[in-house]
Amino acid sequence: MSTEAKSEIGEAPERVVATTRALELIATLTAENGEILFHQSGGCCDGSSPMCFARTDYIVGDDDVKLGEVGGAPFYMSPSQFEYWRHTHLTLDVVSGRGGMFSLENGREVRFHIRSRLFTEAETRALDAAAA
Repeated sequence: MSTEAKSEIGEAPERVVATTRALELIATLTAENGEILFHQSGGCCDGSSPMCFARTDYIVGDDDVKLGEVGGAPFYMSPSQFEYWRHTHLTLDVVSGRGGMFSLENGREVRFHIRSRLFTEAETRALDAAAA
């Protein structure tokens, strides 16, 4: 893609970012458990909570979509869920409450939480151009 085309479209935004509070909890969980990863739950047991696992305890599916990394931890979701969320920017945050029963933050009286917004038209064009 030409430089001129890139400047018209803009740089592709990150699909997932984390708040300072989330980054602090990620650092704590990484220190305690080694490398971790996130998988955005699509329902079932813990609703639509972002789930945090030790990398050795969770097998990422061949078709799972990597949205990016937060605090050095990769963040994935299933392909079917990505189809619903592909136009959504995610912010990983931490709120009071119980974590998902299988998620590493469980038992700390805080849990990971996703805040979302739709990408702007310009961001969507940039993402589409980056994928091409």
